[in-house]
Order: sequence, then structure tokens, then C-alpha cells
Amino acid sequence: MSVHGVLSVHSAPPALCPHIEWAVAGAIGVPVNLPWVVQPAAPGSLRAELNWTARDGAAGTITSALAGWNRLRFEVTEEASPGCDAIRYSYTPALGTFSCVISANGDVLIPENRLRAAMTVAACPAPGRPASSLEAELGRLMGQAWDDELEPFRCAAEGAPVRWLHATG
Repeated sequence: MSVHGVLSVHSAPPALCPHIEWAVAGAIGVPVNLPWVVQPAAPGSLRAELNWTARDGAAGTITSALAGWNRLRFEVTEEASPGCDAIRYSYTPALGTFSCVISANGDVLIPENRLRAAMTVAACPAPGRPASSLEAELGRLMGQAWDDELEPFRCAAEGAPVRWLHATG
């Protein structure tokens, strides 16, 4: 089954760009030529975006191929397909990888059991673990630290593509 997705490389050193294209091509099975532009939020870095079509699960394969590369920041989304929810992966060198299920409008969806666990941790932390507020636990579940780090890189810069929403809801 084919699915659609988007790879957003928010910042990459120029020397890594050909290697990123090679790794993504290996993950989705077709040659890739990303439209690299300057990333003002990280002088000396480039950014690019790729709309891709591949087999379901390709977002995880792309993420696995790129995660751990020094000075690389990226996000990969994969649209929902029959039997599979939409998913987003976010990666930063400082935080590593975050993944979440996302709704059609891009909201993070948190499973009931993870919410219950967050409430338990906030109410009664495990021995040896520092106390945490419910707000902090929910922020962790929603990937707030990744959003905070990536937001300056997400902002459209001169020459960056603009994604228009044409079908929502």
C-alpha cells in the first residue's frame, strides 16, 4: 500500500546534504533530489522539504536512516492509511527522536493509557524520581521540548516552500 508523507529537514550542514538524499532514497526506493535553501536560524546550514510517496511505514524507515546524525534537525510525517494512524517523527541532536500519532489537522493524539500514566506520575512519583506536575507530564507526551527547539527552524524563510492547506477536516 502506498502512503504520502513529508520530510522537512530543518537544518543540515551542507556536507551532509548528499548523504541525506542518498539515505532518504534508500528508505523510499526512488532517487531523491532535495531543493536545499539557506536556513537563517542556523547560519551555515541548509533546509529542504520533500513530499514523498512510498509504502506504509516509510516515515519510520526515513527517521531510522537519519536519526543520530550530528547537527541535523528534521521531521517526517506520514498520512493515515487503512489500518494505520498518521504519524509524526521529530529529531534534534540534543533531544533525539520523538514520535506521536497525529490527527487529520495535525494535533497530537495521546492514547488513554499514556494519559492515565501521566496522571499517576504527577500524583505519585516513583521512589527516587523527582516530582512532576501534570502540565510537565502532558508536555512530555506532546513533545513540547521538540516543538520548542524546532519552532525557530520551522518558520518560513526566504525561498522556503509554503504548504497550503486545501482539504481539512
